[in-house]
Amino acid sequence: MTSDPNSVVGVVVLVVSWLKLGVEIFGAALVTLGVCAAILQLGRSLAADRPAEFNTTRLILARHLALALEFELGADILGTAISPSWDQIGKLGAVAVIRTGLNFFLSMEMKRESPAQTPKPEAMSAPSLESTERSLEKSA
Repeated sequence: MTSDPNSVVGVVVLVVSWLKLGVEIFGAALVTLGVCAAILQLGRSLAADRPAEFNTTRLILARHLALALEFELGADILGTAISPSWDQIGKLGAVAVIRTGLNFFLSMEMKRESPAQTPKPEAMSAPSLESTERSLEKSA
């Protein structure tokens, strides 16, 4: 969409274009930060000879990638908002489906691999008869 840069539409297009660029740069910075953090974690794991720490490294990278995907999708939406041709809308739809699918599977992987999400065995067991009796005696 081309318009006079002095008109209101021209100013809005210019502002949204710069905003889109900023969001894209932020998404790329998140990917870079995630890769650097994952490399550092991997180096620590290898130096300490702890092969079980690979899941932690994968989770660090997955979190950053999932967040970066959200920002990149937002940038694509901003770009389509200022030039909504059918071609652009079709591309946005395809990109949105792909990025949403990637984000969904990354989120599933993070939930499955995250140690904080795993319930402890004692939390899953039923309360014992003795603890139930003690709580009843205290309330009486």
